[in-house]
Amino acid sequence: MVGCRLAGVCDKDVRGTAEVIGMTEVLLAVGTRKGLFIGRRRGGSWEFDESPYFNAQAIYSVAVDTRGERPRLLAGGDSAHWGPSVFHSDDLGRTWTEPAAPAVRFPQDTEASLERVWQLHPAAAEPDVVYAGTEPAALYRSEDRGESFELVRPLWEHPTRSKWVPGGGGEGLHTVLTDTRDPRSVTVAVSTAGVFRTTDGGASWAPANSGVSAVFLPDPNPEFGQCVHKVARDAANPDRLYLQNHWGVYRSDDRGGQWTDIGAGLPSTFGFAVAAHPARGETAYVFPINADADRVPADHRCRVFRTSDAGKNWEPLTAGLPQEDHYGTVLRDALCTDDADPAGVYFGNRNGEVYASADDGDSWRQLASHLPDVLCVRAAVVG
Repeated sequence: MVGCRLAGVCDKDVRGTAEVIGMTEVLLAVGTRKGLFIGRRRGGSWEFDESPYFNAQAIYSVAVDTRGERPRLLAGGDSAHWGPSVFHSDDLGRTWTEPAAPAVRFPQDTEASLERVWQLHPAAAEPDVVYAGTEPAALYRSEDRGESFELVRPLWEHPTRSKWVPGGGGEGLHTVLTDTRDPRSVTVAVSTAGVFRTTDGGASWAPANSGVSAVFLPDPNPEFGQCVHKVARDAANPDRLYLQNHWGVYRSDDRGGQWTDIGAGLPSTFGFAVAAHPARGETAYVFPINADADRVPADHRCRVFRTSDAGKNWEPLTAGLPQEDHYGTVLRDALCTDDADPAGVYFGNRNGEVYASADDGDSWRQLASHLPDVLCVRAAVVG
């Protein structure tokens, strides 16, 4: 192994064993500071591959694209020597391909260079389209399932761009949301510029931050400039969005036109991650952090909070999670759900621990410990 503990790992290499007759398979991809770990659940048993992929590379983004005849995995790696790249696998991670030419790169006239790929998002209504969000903050579009990307220039050239300021982790476009009803509707979030949306396929973009505060600015309610940490879409009502801000948890019922504070009942409204239940409306999950100046779990307790009524009430989910003082911070892309029934919910933290629930978050088990710090997690039913 690699100096880490992975629950349920077999003595043999389990790569390439996706063909399990009569059993649902869930794939879990865990991107860390030093490589990508892949696990699979068949029934109630988890198995992880023997070694991390992309050893020593930071994996900031992962996508599990289940739209085609066979699933495709995408990974945004960042090598300290070779720089950032996007890789893809069509055999559930057994082998990986890097395009001969860089998949994502800034055109020469932009005078910018790619720092990392923060987000990889298969479009909801276009089978071969994948979006990438980058640092410096930019949106890229692929029409070949992530093998090559083109810069979405209207957002890059937005008149507000000169006033965008990097957040503590850099100037990253970290969230992309598409709409099953309309491929021309795309919502993105940038740290620290806020939420922007297009309804014309990217030809024009408008800020969508009304009601979201920016407590660190002289004007706490600007048109743009909020430090939005993550946005998720409701499963039953596509117009409803949930937003975790740099202080503040919000809901919009009109695709971001207006936001309402729904943080009452949480131990802290600071945090990074938010995820929506894949099938149940009005249901979302957050992981509260003490404060921007104290980035550890709220009250030093390992708790996921769930709302089942679109933010009117929140309940802590703790069964199976550590009960002692805990200091594992969950980053913006390190909390996710799969599309199983009941839903799986997953999170990883900067302690290198990974936890999973197979019952909508009601109970948890630890899958891994002593990994490098976890940057992102993604899961999906693949068989």
